[in-house]
Amino acid sequence: MSRKGNCWDNAVAESFFKTLKAECVYQHKFTDKEQAALIVFEYIETWYNRKRLHSTLGYLSPEEFGRNLNKQNIAA
Repeated sequence: MSRKGNCWDNAVAESFFKTLKAECVYQHKFTDKEQAALIVFEYIETWYNRKRLHSTLGYLSPEEFGRNLNKQNIAA
């Protein structure tokens, strides 16, 4: 973290939570905390980390990016 008031401190986290709310939370009507936790967990683990393309990763999913990175490390 940098100095107080630096607007870039939380940019990554804020972007993630904006996406989470828009693509998951606002699409459901939760009946309790357990249901909300399960749906959010499933969204993150099955969609956000495995299939959703991320511009900062060259429009690859985090899973694909990790596989490519491991292949490069093994080859090196």
